[in-house]
Amino acid sequence: MVTTAYRIIGENRPSRWLVTCDHASNRVPAEIAGGSLGLSPADMDRHIAYDPGAAGLAVALAEGLDAPVILSDFSRLVIDPNRGEDDPTLIMKLYDGTIIPANRRVDAAETARRLEMLYRPYHAAYARLAARRPDTVIVAIHSFTPGLKGRPPRPWHIGVLHSHRDDRLSRALLRRLGADLNLCVGDNEPYAGHLPGDAIDRHALQPGRHNTLIELRQDLIATAAAQQSWAARLAPLLQAALDDVDRSPPMSAQRETPNE
Repeated sequence: MVTTAYRIIGENRPSRWLVTCDHASNRVPAEIAGGSLGLSPADMDRHIAYDPGAAGLAVALAEGLDAPVILSDFSRLVIDPNRGEDDPTLIMKLYDGTIIPANRRVDAAETARRLEMLYRPYHAAYARLAARRPDTVIVAIHSFTPGLKGRPPRPWHIGVLHSHRDDRLSRALLRRLGADLNLCVGDNEPYAGHLPGDAIDRHALQPGRHNTLIELRQDLIATAAAQQSWAARLAPLLQAALDDVDRSPPMSAQRETPNE
């Protein structure tokens, strides 16, 4: 059984950057429950099914960085490529108050089928792109809803997520973004860091690659023009942040404790 798990644009672009978009699509392949998870079109257009605006932003940012971009081509509700294979939220049965009918009785066999059909091919292609040069830098693009049901509105325009295991690029980017007083910037907001086995952990932290994860609020990138505008804004900031990191001491040297 063959189905499309991902799209790659600009594979031969020379930049050391690799742009990724794990939640680019709300597509449910025909091989999964006949192409429907039992949700309405309105629900499938919500953040529970994918990251609205993130795909257009990722494509435009990759163009600005002269870099390849990989985008998932299946809904996060089918199986979430930004989770480890043993994560209990790999296949969601309830998300932001919405029951996912086709996932309610998913068993180990069905999970394994979705892993082989979609999740693993996506990560194999991701790994191949990341390995195309030894100094690859990964920037993962996501978007977040302005508010979850029953929760206060989220004030941030943009969030930068990072792990304590290597936050050099994210810290440099936060400093650059913080210079814009018109922006409300989230430091590990609206989500905290990374989870073991997630995409950044697997493809950046474990192999030792520079990385950052950017979250844009969805209402700010709802149109193609807004996505292009944010991409044009972010590309030079990312490059400047990477230049800052390249000029700084290696992480091992930064963490050394001087003798007393």
